[in-house]
Amino acid sequence: MNTWGFSPEKALSASKYVNFDSTEKPDSVVAMWKSHGFTVEQIAHMVKRSPPIIVCDPQKTILPKIEFFRSLGMPESDMVSIFCGAPNTFKRSLEKQIIPSYNYIKSLFESNGKSFGSMKRLAEIFCCDLQFQLLPNIEVLREAGVLESKIVELLQTQPRTLMVGRERFKKVVEEVKELGFRPSTPKFIVAVHAMRSMNKLTWEKKVALYKKWWSEGEIISAFEKHPYCMMISKDKITSKMDFLINKMGFESSYVLNRPVLLSYSLGNRIIPRCSVYKVLLEKGLINKVKVSMLVYPEKEFLRRYVHRYEGEVPGLLKLYEKKLALSKI
Repeated sequence: MNTWGFSPEKALSASKYVNFDSTEKPDSVVAMWKSHGFTVEQIAHMVKRSPPIIVCDPQKTILPKIEFFRSLGMPESDMVSIFCGAPNTFKRSLEKQIIPSYNYIKSLFESNGKSFGSMKRLAEIFCCDLQFQLLPNIEVLREAGVLESKIVELLQTQPRTLMVGRERFKKVVEEVKELGFRPSTPKFIVAVHAMRSMNKLTWEKKVALYKKWWSEGEIISAFEKHPYCMMISKDKITSKMDFLINKMGFESSYVLNRPVLLSYSLGNRIIPRCSVYKVLLEKGLINKVKVSMLVYPEKEFLRRYVHRYEGEVPGLLKLYEKKLALSKI
């Protein structure tokens, strides 16, 4: 509590897994981290996520892992990011898990013409069991007909998707196929990631929520168009659908055909841009909502819908900026 700012509840929980009579070992571990570029804030972050690492042997357990990643020639900041992203890496075997995982992933990337690049997003892979999770699940995707390049893409962007037992992962893949996704398409791995990220009960609750506006068939259709629409929280589903349909008056079919809208921030994009839309509609400068208004990148939106009409609507830019400022507050 005094050193890392743990709450009393967190300290009590951590004390069940961390035992020491003196602070000598924890102090030596902290000194080791500091000497290799870890800040106090980063150390606190790691210890809060995995308290037992504070009593690892600094010379036999901590240092060899740091030296391995440093030997790869990566920037110190990337090395620190790996451990901050997955502090349990310090507890994994260097020879039996970390090095074999690194060699396998590097080989897989290079054989598919991909640059290994930064490993920061792959941090948790080094905590994943290569033989019992990663390799079997990659084989499940291959057997299903997923392109090798898409498997690499999944590893690059969402490695945690593969960090589950083979039977659970195989079931998810089969469920995605049953929904009509073809393994050869890019959306297949997105759908696998979406379904893997929640349990069956959470999925059913979100389906029940969407049924306020769509049929079950339409919900599946939206998921096929944009799988991420099932990954946003129930609160965000409610607030975004309520705003677009009840406050803006859009037809539910409008959102159904463009489920990507549900991925946008309500405060930073949807509300400020819809405020501009309402003013332009009231002035008769546009006669219907255009999906491009919400989809365009910021500069293009400003050019097409704000700067273009500033002559007819003085203060339009200020209105937009005010709505953006409110979202930050």
